[in-house]
Amino acid sequence: MTQQEVWDFLYTLKQTFSELEELQIPTIAALDGAAFGGGLEMALSCDMRVAGKKGILGLTETSLAIIPGAGGTQRLTKLIGASKAKELIYTSARINPELSYQYGVISDYVGNNEKRQIADTKGVSNSGYELALEWARRIAMQGPVAVKMAKKAIDMGAHTDLKTGLGIEHQCYTTVLGTEDRNEGLLAFKEKRKPIYKGK
Repeated sequence: MTQQEVWDFLYTLKQTFSELEELQIPTIAALDGAAFGGGLEMALSCDMRVAGKKGILGLTETSLAIIPGAGGTQRLTKLIGASKAKELIYTSARINPELSYQYGVISDYVGNNEKRQIADTKGVSNSGYELALEWARRIAMQGPVAVKMAKKAIDMGAHTDLKTGLGIEHQCYTTVLGTEDRNEGLLAFKEKRKPIYKGK
């Protein structure tokens, strides 16, 4: 590729990953094999990342005498901190699911006995995809407007000071207060039944 072709490609990649990151719905990356370079950069644009037993991750560009160019240096740093991001990027480290979880790169992995927010994972095989579906099902059980507003509050608040972030949270909370789903959630809790949310 010529330098201009590289710049054009990177521009498109950055735009695509930013659009993925800015979706108003939750996004989960399922990592079942190698996710190096741009593959991991795409996964870092998602709200959550989960890995199968064969998942292996890394921003390995420095081994090619380049750097992550589609947001990896920034998203990984915001996710796990500068020190760990430097360690992984400087050395082109390839890390397994357990270490990825310990570093905070992924939210969960197949075989993780430490994190059992999903009570029953007996049906989950070695697949990160199936684990991602379990997380998606759990999210889908929540109030859709509330999940959307929680994502907005977290995403916008992460890029500002606490006072401004609290204001954003207040605006998002105001949005959910008037929803039918809020009333249904409270009624279902009172009646000791599962709520039936409509996204309204």
